[in-house]
Amino acid sequence: MKLELIDYLIIAIYFVFVIGIGFLLKRQVKSANDFLMSNRNIPLWITSLAFISANLGAQEVLGMAANGAKYGLYTVHFYWLGAALAMIFLGVFMMPFYYGSKARSVPEYLKLRFDEKTRTFNAFGFAAMTVFSSGVSLYALAMLMEVILGWNFDLSIWISALVVFGYIFMGGLTSAVYNEVLQFFLIVLGIAPLVFLGLHKVGGWEGIVANVQDAKLHVWKGLDDPSHNPMGVDAFSMVFGLGFVLAFGYWCTDFLVVQRAMISKNLSDAQKTPIIAAIPKILMPAIVILPGIIILALQNKFLGFELPVNANGDANYNMVLPILLQKLYPNGILGVGITALIASFMSGMAGNVTAFNTVWTFDIYQSHIKKNGSEKHYYYVGKIATVAGILISILTAYVARGFNNIMDLLQLVFSFVNAPLFATFFLGMFWKRTTGHGAFWGLIFGTAAATITHGLTVAEGKGGWIANIHEFYSGTSQAFNIAWISFLVCVVVTIVISLITKPKPEEELVGLVYSLTPKQTDSNKIWYKNPLWMGVAVLIVTIVFNIIFF
Repeated sequence: MKLELIDYLIIAIYFVFVIGIGFLLKRQVKSANDFLMSNRNIPLWITSLAFISANLGAQEVLGMAANGAKYGLYTVHFYWLGAALAMIFLGVFMMPFYYGSKARSVPEYLKLRFDEKTRTFNAFGFAAMTVFSSGVSLYALAMLMEVILGWNFDLSIWISALVVFGYIFMGGLTSAVYNEVLQFFLIVLGIAPLVFLGLHKVGGWEGIVANVQDAKLHVWKGLDDPSHNPMGVDAFSMVFGLGFVLAFGYWCTDFLVVQRAMISKNLSDAQKTPIIAAIPKILMPAIVILPGIIILALQNKFLGFELPVNANGDANYNMVLPILLQKLYPNGILGVGITALIASFMSGMAGNVTAFNTVWTFDIYQSHIKKNGSEKHYYYVGKIATVAGILISILTAYVARGFNNIMDLLQLVFSFVNAPLFATFFLGMFWKRTTGHGAFWGLIFGTAAATITHGLTVAEGKGGWIANIHEFYSGTSQAFNIAWISFLVCVVVTIVISLITKPKPEEELVGLVYSLTPKQTDSNKIWYKNPLWMGVAVLIVTIVFNIIFF
């Protein structure tokens, strides 16, 4: 793929803009609270777009286009089943606990609700995952630039890392959030024309129906048996594994996204943030999944749209977007498309680094190393953590270069870490009898159960490192089933240990447990300003989409 001067100019302008935002916000960042939590003064429309943009990283933009080609419309379950309901639940039920408790992070809420060991276990695990995920985004960006543009791998890594470091180091979380809004619009404007051009070339939706196998054009049809759909899953693992455990585990407990709601100006805005973000989220399949289906239709009508094969001889679905950009975009617009991809990688990396420096500073350093430092001291610790997070991300990117299955591994790790964590939160928020000992050991056994399940099962040649007692049709099916197994183990262990250990006094749980927290009275008389009814409206639209594409 050859870029012209205008394309390089567009990319350069983007780099200048993101650094400029950090520079302009630098004067507003004077304390640790400003740097790590934006002093809770970000407008609602900014937090809502940042909430969804923080999730629009490398895995989202490239990965969902790849899944669209591999699995077809079944991929939309990650949005209509695996996101919308969980985002509404977060806004209506969970944000009052997060925001009302004044916790600065998700691990800190665990400390308030349970105890220090539960918080520390989650903090170290989350910190490790964020820099690992950040490094994978960096690696994928450098690999993509090397493959499709011929750019030097090392140079791509260091330039991208330095740009992200620059605007975070100067403007902190506020800079990252405002840049995520810019990146959201860039991603949409950079890829939406690709969908339009692709649909036009293939002959509209009728052309897709005529040129793509019917099994890939449905959402629910074929879920009666894993062998009847391209994703290789059944209805139970889809609904319970993805729709409940993985969806709620990610959207309701992952500090990377929850942080964007926690920096809102007030509780009402904090509740509305994920619900408003759910509106573009349920429409996002048209941008990130449809290109994968379009390329399937183009392959049947034209030459030149074939996907390259990897070392195993399988189609490299990760090249769906790069090939469509190369074939359908003229110069100028091509620069916008490439910038959209760069923005998606940087958005994911910046989100992970800002979550890492907050958790490291408040939940690890302040809790275990220096408890009574000054505000200025923690401000500098946060900046040092940012430097460390970027450097570890770069190191992880180079480590990732030596593994062919690093992206699959990353998704698998998320699937069995978030699942037991959601079980802990769910019991902790809605069952006042849950104890710190129960929560801690529930997390330990839930994570262990996920690990053992992976070791006893095989999917697409992965897993089975203990013994092969069951084989799944796909890695996706394996991840969904691991999720619900680890969730149930965590629930059972937490309940059993909680029943034989002493709970916290009820007066210490006010504002942390649903039954002991005064119910919020919404002063908004207009229904569309009430978080509950806003959520109901989004849910109805989502159900309609599921019926249309059944």
